[in-house]
This record gives sequence, C-alpha cells and structure tokens, in this order.
Amino acid sequence: MKFNKTSILIVMFLISLDGISQEILTKKEALEITLENNFGIKIANNNLEVAKNNASVYNTGFLPTVSATSGANYSRNNQSLTFTDRETGNDAEISGNGVVSKTYNTSLGLNYVVFDGLGRKYNYQQLKETYNLSQLQAKETIENTYLQLFTVYFEIARFAENTHNLNEALTISKRRLQRAKYQYEYGQATKLEFLNAQVDVNNDSIAFISSKQLFNNAKRGLNVILGAKEHINYTVETAVKYTKLLNYDDLKTKTLKNNSLLKQNESNIAISEFNIKINKANFLPALGFNASYGFNRTENENLINPFGAKLIISDGLNAGLNLTWNIFDGGSNKTRVANAKIGLENQQIALEQQKVNIENNLKNTWENYKNQLFILKAQETNVLTTQNNFERTQERYKLGQVTSIEFRQAQINFINSKTALNNAKFDAKLIELQLLQLSGDILNVNF
Repeated sequence: MKFNKTSILIVMFLISLDGISQEILTKKEALEITLENNFGIKIANNNLEVAKNNASVYNTGFLPTVSATSGANYSRNNQSLTFTDRETGNDAEISGNGVVSKTYNTSLGLNYVVFDGLGRKYNYQQLKETYNLSQLQAKETIENTYLQLFTVYFEIARFAENTHNLNEALTISKRRLQRAKYQYEYGQATKLEFLNAQVDVNNDSIAFISSKQLFNNAKRGLNVILGAKEHINYTVETAVKYTKLLNYDDLKTKTLKNNSLLKQNESNIAISEFNIKINKANFLPALGFNASYGFNRTENENLINPFGAKLIISDGLNAGLNLTWNIFDGGSNKTRVANAKIGLENQQIALEQQKVNIENNLKNTWENYKNQLFILKAQETNVLTTQNNFERTQERYKLGQVTSIEFRQAQINFINSKTALNNAKFDAKLIELQLLQLSGDILNVNF
C-alpha cells in the first residue's frame, strides 16, 4: 500500500477530527479529503489509467512481433528396408530393432505489417481520442462529486443554523413557560396561559430534535462522500461566499464551449469518424514482412540404411514479403462502413439534442438564480423587520401589554424569517454551483 505526503496529512486530519469534539471542517479541507478518498473518483481515475494503457504504442500494431520456438524429439523404432540389387535383380531386406533418432530445433521469427491500408494509423488515433473521452468522463465525475460534496456540506450548514435558531426559540419558550408558571402560582395568570406555554415548549422541542436529527443524517452522508470509514465529529463553515458570475450571454458561450457533456459528445463524434476510416481501410491491400532464423540438428545413432546420414545440421536465414488483398468479402465491409456512417450521424444528432437540453437547463437555472438572489435580499429585510417586531413585543410582553398569543406569533414570525433567510442563502449558493458546473467552471471555484 502506497502512502504519499497528502495521504498522511489527510489521515492525521481525520484522526484529529475524531479525537477533538466539534472540530471545524473547512470547505477546502473537505474538498482535499474527497479528492483523495472518494470512491467514485478512484474508479474514474482507474478507468482513465486503463484508457491510457489502451492508447499506448504497444496496443496499436505499429511494432513488430518477435517469437522464438525450440524443441527436441527422440524416437526409437524398429525399421526394415527392402531394396533391389542392381546386379542380381534380387530383392534384399535389411532390418533393425531399436533404431534411435534425435532431433533438435530452434528458430527466431519476426513479423511486421508494413502497410494495412492505414487502418492501424486510424485505430491509434481513435484510441487516443478514446483516452481523451475518458479524461472528460473523469472530469465530469469530479465535477459531479464537487456538486454532491458541497450540496451536502451546505445542507449541513443549513441544518446547523436552523438548529441553532430553533434552540434559541426553545430557550425563549422555556423562559416564557417559567414566567407563566410563576404567574399562575401567584394568581397573576390563568392556567390556560400556562398550558399554552407548555404546549409551545413541547412543539419547539420537537422541532429542535427533528432538525438535529436531519443535521446528524446529513453529516453521516458527508462522511460517505469524504470516504471516511468511521464516523467523525465535526462542524462546518456556515459563511457563504458568492462568485461574481458573467451575464447570461457570456455564460451561455462558456457553457457551449466548456460543458463536460457537450465535450464528450464532440469526442464521440471524432471516435465515430475514425471508425469509418478504420473500416474503409479494409478495402486496401495489406503488405507484410517476415524473417526467421532457424537451426536444426538430427542425430541417427544406428542406421540400417548404409546411405543415410548419421548427423544432419542445418541453419539459415529466411525472409519474405506477403501481399494480401481481400478484393470482395461478400459486402460485409461495405455494410460496416454504411453502419459506421449512420453511427456518426446519430452522434451528431445526440450533440444537437444535448445542446438544446443544456441551453434550456442553463436558462432555467439562470432565471432561478436571479430570483433566488432577489428572495435573499427580501428575506434579509424580513429578518430585520421581524426581529425589531419581536424585540418590541417581548418588552411589551414583560410589561403585560400584549398577550402570550401575540408574543408567540411574533416569536414564530421571527424564527420563520430567520429560517427562510438561511434557506435562501444556501439555495442561492447551490444554484450558483449548478451554473458553474454547466459552464465548466466548478473546478475553478475558490472556496
């Protein structure tokens, strides 16, 4: 198992998070851990490595093949030889048992395709384009992981602030319950007011516990994205920094130029074009070169043929060229070329379809983003208004000038406005990240 400096630092950081309660996990640290440990990114990187190996010169056929063979044979046979005596005209027979013959051979051969109709060249270019496609797919995986990571990260931040607000609301309700209890005991308030305060405390407790549960669930979800094998305890940054985006026309130009899905479609078109050329190359002849060096040795230990050789040794170099041309294959290759052209056309149609879908998605997301920024400004104003109203109502409640129902309504309005502002803040950031992903800029975000 390999450990680099980054891995060691990340492991030490995870240990520190686990050992120190509520350590802050910054956005930058979360990103570094995810890029190192995320399962999807690891698989994407491995697939990219496979594509890189496939695009190597060793997988193209440009290099010759060299093979060596060697062998030895032993034979022990009974033999008989009948021949005619030239002088007497009579047949004579010679026989022998256990005639031993030993044969040794070795050879070294080289084969090289000199020309194959340029199919090898186009295949190599196609493999390189496939590697480029794998790079784009890995980039898309990382972009999706970025978006997934910060969607969960900001969701945790959202729940953290909402839970904090609900905890404050619960604290206020508990103080009100205590006040109502004292007033009831001293006959200054009815039991109904005390019971209403008790119900409000219970409702606020339920809301607080539910929000805390969602907060803990989101943290466990982030652990999965981080690739953490064990639960780690941490808090996250709740501050949001917005990126200054371009206008819609410039954003659209960047999207059509840099969007990962569109780039993949363009790469698929290039691969389809090479596929046509590879199939067309089969119409041309192929020229091959071969050369070999061989050595053979035969030993005959006990010959029955007086004219046979007891020891035979041969060695030498052989070389040659061979030309093959599949003039007509029944139309199979013609069919493959035609289908490859249709495949190219389908890829071009898919690109146009993807452009339409992405442009539509971009426009919808852009409009949503502008609306969300307006909502964010409006909610900021609402918080100031409801906070002022709650503080004034609280003072009047202490003086007995407003009822508990009016106080409770002011409290709910204040908490709801803070929750709405909190949601608007993080929703706007998530929509911004979606725009950055569409335009291919999400990997350049400075958190």
